[in-house]
Amino acid sequence: MAVGMGGSRALSHIRLLSWLWLLLRDTSPVLGTGPAAQATGSPGPLAVQEGLNSKVDTDCRKVRSLNDSESCVFVRNNPDCQSDGGYLNYLEGIFCLFPRDLLPLGVTLYVLWLFYLFLFLAVTAEKFFCPNLSAISTTLKLSHNVAGVTFLAFGNGAPDVFSALVAFSNARTAGLAVGALFGAGVLVTTVVAGGIAIIRPFKAATRPFFRDIIFYMVAIFLTFTVLYMGKVTLAWSLGYLGLYAFYVFTVVLSTWIYRRRSVVALSHSLPGTPVLPVDSADESSSVANSYDYGDEYRPQVHSEESTARILIQSLGPLDYQSWKRKPCYWKLFKIIKIPVEFLLLLTVPLVDLDKDDRNWKRPLNCLHLFISPVVCVMTLQSGVYGFYEIQGIFPIWGVTMLVGTLLGSITFFATSNDQPPRFHWVFAFLGFFVSALWINAAATEVVNILRSLGIIFQLSNTVLGLTLLAWGNSIGDVISDLTLARQGYPRMAFSACFGGIIFNILVGVGLGCLLEAYRNHVDVKLESDGLLVWVLAGALGLSLLFSFISVPLQCFQLSKVYGFCLLLFYMSFLTVALLTEFGVIHLRAG
Repeated sequence: MAVGMGGSRALSHIRLLSWLWLLLRDTSPVLGTGPAAQATGSPGPLAVQEGLNSKVDTDCRKVRSLNDSESCVFVRNNPDCQSDGGYLNYLEGIFCLFPRDLLPLGVTLYVLWLFYLFLFLAVTAEKFFCPNLSAISTTLKLSHNVAGVTFLAFGNGAPDVFSALVAFSNARTAGLAVGALFGAGVLVTTVVAGGIAIIRPFKAATRPFFRDIIFYMVAIFLTFTVLYMGKVTLAWSLGYLGLYAFYVFTVVLSTWIYRRRSVVALSHSLPGTPVLPVDSADESSSVANSYDYGDEYRPQVHSEESTARILIQSLGPLDYQSWKRKPCYWKLFKIIKIPVEFLLLLTVPLVDLDKDDRNWKRPLNCLHLFISPVVCVMTLQSGVYGFYEIQGIFPIWGVTMLVGTLLGSITFFATSNDQPPRFHWVFAFLGFFVSALWINAAATEVVNILRSLGIIFQLSNTVLGLTLLAWGNSIGDVISDLTLARQGYPRMAFSACFGGIIFNILVGVGLGCLLEAYRNHVDVKLESDGLLVWVLAGALGLSLLFSFISVPLQCFQLSKVYGFCLLLFYMSFLTVALLTEFGVIHLRAG
């Protein structure tokens, strides 16, 4: 039986001496696992014994029942407390560096770091990932519909998808992915959709509404099934991705049919007949193009300026003209974002086709060719591949530096400051990969912090996913959709509520489980958190069913009453979920 912090000092000394004696007798690198320990038996606590045995996967949440010295040894040696990726070991930091009296300070620092990581995800996706994806879709001459449901949907849902990819890589954190994807779905389809109806009542488009909500309900049914099975097989992963491919095909086909009918109707109409309005599906699918990235990165230099001055001004994340006109709270928030923006400006190429020079900055872009490859190898799998040595001599990161230096030098001498080269579109693909890896690295840290907070507060991964992770990843959707509604585009924002999250759940679950099944050649196990998972999945299904029935009953005229009903539904769901988490609501045994 584990002895808490209130144990006597003499008993603690006896335990310490017994551990040291076992360590001296046993040559095993993990305490209590060698033959000597097995023969004599350790008098230490049972939980610590199991945690120190590398062959026993003890629940890491038992660490809260141990004292300071025991908890540090426990988290260092228990496999359940180890993370598969990331740069920092948060559990070891909180239980080994902070005494029990300073635990609130450590938790506060972790929460602040978590919020800063969410800020990093938002800035990377909004100002670098999405513009590069838009440039790629334009370069490839994709229609707005195809770009909206593929590249641009990936840009908007990048934090959710990458968080899911990281979480599904470990069965212990898969609940985070399920909770985040379902929690974001409930949040967007209730709070955001309800807020749009409250801000500006409108009449919804019929065909896009039915199409998106039916596909989303099918995706929820598939997830219900895999939760019941407790695993995701390779076939199910391919089924998720296949359903999304069919969704893209449906969007493209329906738009083509609508446009063809419009052309036929226009050809038979009298001269001077106005052209039919664009289908709302086009509007909703191009919602990502409606972002206003501000004037922070507008060209501030002229061709006659020196190369050094162009480089300095290109790395400056502040526009001093707009800084003077902004309020104090905006300036404070901008100061917080400056380190993130400077790091991203230095490492991520950005191609913006809306600018005359396409954001071509010759010295900075040449510097990107040197820095970006190094960032790629040092952020892929938390830098594991970057330190691999070729034939045990030269590391991978050194090779990328040499190649980057060569490419950057050739580009610098082959181009000019005032004219973007013909191959400038290549920087959009480079910026896409670098920003994607930055997002993946930040998402890995977010998942590790949330799991550590769950262990500290004895919370399940599902409730962390449906609250903190879902709120953090969905804040961009909330702001953009509500802003669109205030600007007079409620139909576009409402369609984005249902269309955007289809990508998140189908690609998030499908691709995450597919990669994990391919790496380990086994099915992805889903460790259910009991009743709470079914409460979450049921709430999402009920919210979709409510909209599926109530919207046609209102003749697609959405009023403020409908919006307040959705908000009430989310508050009720959140209350039931928290009561279930803390055991107030539970299933009766037998």
